Amino acid sequence: MAKSKTSYVCNDCGAEHSRWQGQCNACQAWNTITEVRLDTAVNARSARFSGYAGNTQSKVQTLEQISLDELPRLGSGYQELDRVLGGGIVPGSAILIGGNPGAGKSTLLLQVMCGLANQMGALYVTGEESLQQVAMRASRLGLPTDKLKMLSETSVETICDIAKQEQPKIMVIDSIQVVHVADIQSAPGSVAQVRESAAFLTRFAKQFGVAIFLVGHVTKDGSLAGPKVLEHCIDCSILLDGSTDSRFRTMRSHKNRFGAVNELGVFAMTGKGLKEVTNPSAIFLSRDDEESPGSVVLVIWEGTRPLLVELQALVDYSQMPNPRRIAVGLEQNRLAMLLAVLHRHGGLQMSDQDVFANVVGGVKVAETASDLALLVAMVSSFKNQALGHNLVVFGEVGLAGEIRPVPSGQERLNEAFKHGFTRAIVPMGNVPKTIPKGMEIIGVKKLSQAIEAIF
Repeated sequence: MAKSKTSYVCNDCGAEHSRWQGQCNACQAWNTITEVRLDTAVNARSARFSGYAGNTQSKVQTLEQISLDELPRLGSGYQELDRVLGGGIVPGSAILIGGNPGAGKSTLLLQVMCGLANQMGALYVTGEESLQQVAMRASRLGLPTDKLKMLSETSVETICDIAKQEQPKIMVIDSIQVVHVADIQSAPGSVAQVRESAAFLTRFAKQFGVAIFLVGHVTKDGSLAGPKVLEHCIDCSILLDGSTDSRFRTMRSHKNRFGAVNELGVFAMTGKGLKEVTNPSAIFLSRDDEESPGSVVLVIWEGTRPLLVELQALVDYSQMPNPRRIAVGLEQNRLAMLLAVLHRHGGLQMSDQDVFANVVGGVKVAETASDLALLVAMVSSFKNQALGHNLVVFGEVGLAGEIRPVPSGQERLNEAFKHGFTRAIVPMGNVPKTIPKGMEIIGVKKLSQAIEAIF
């Protein structure tokens, strides 16, 4: 009888060792190394993956021989979710959805699965809740419950065995931190268990063409819990985020093998579950009727669509020897750099002023198109002059004071005009050849020209 192969894996960091030892050499944690039987796990998985209707014999093919018509995307019933996924659910894909407790991960997936169960085989596997708890939530949300198949199980091998019998087209595992593989001795939620369970389920999805949603927990700093290899195993990583004092939830893709990353979807939490927000610009533009200095509207680009947000700046005399520079939703270092550009090329010095910048609605802006809008907002607050409700600004500012064009300028202007903005300050390279009727577009090349055009 052949001797079984074993490995010793740290439950905290996932580092492998040739033998057991009290302390992990990688993360310095004590008593976290457990023994893993390698050959038993491989043989068990190979045996369980045989005999399924969707299983095909492996063979070598060229890219030209592979037909793309065999994998049409499945609509989830929610355009915002389909947008984040790159156009829909790809059969055989493994999708990881993470988020803070109470963000609405299980609620959204239950809504999606209840809708898809009328069109195809759907299986919802819950390991954290009982079947009665899920049924109560579905009844409270008013969802159709006659077609969705439910399973309460935490063993990955048992889940795949039942899935081979039911043969669903889409499946939900809630959550990856509570399921376990029998051949791993560590507890569910450990690094080894999460890694092996995700690899097991991902291989199952690839071989049998089953789209699998994996619900993932997050740590206190907002990152996905578990080993980093978890994000490498899956095809798409989505984060559902939302503060407790707001009913809006933002969904953003951090990894997507079938579409663009950083795509944004917006939902609203209601008494009947999560509802789509088809016009997210409207929720971020709840401005007062009275014009206020230091407020300007910016057009950012999120994934494949423009989004209008309000940017505010407050400049006030500082009583401290080192004035404060605080940016919320913007990059802190870029704020300091733009203040230096404003002093050198705009003729305004704010070395004795406290500067506070904020993006309304909790949106985080990382692109350089916010440079010109931030400078304009700071000058408006410094001079105590309002900019007007009909003005929109975007553009990148260089260290020499030049205004550089940004991508998708035409689409940004069309989105602004659709929401009633009739005046725009943009880089000269973003001035379109055909200007919408009733809109004034001012193209600038230097920071001094932008300040002169506005003030």
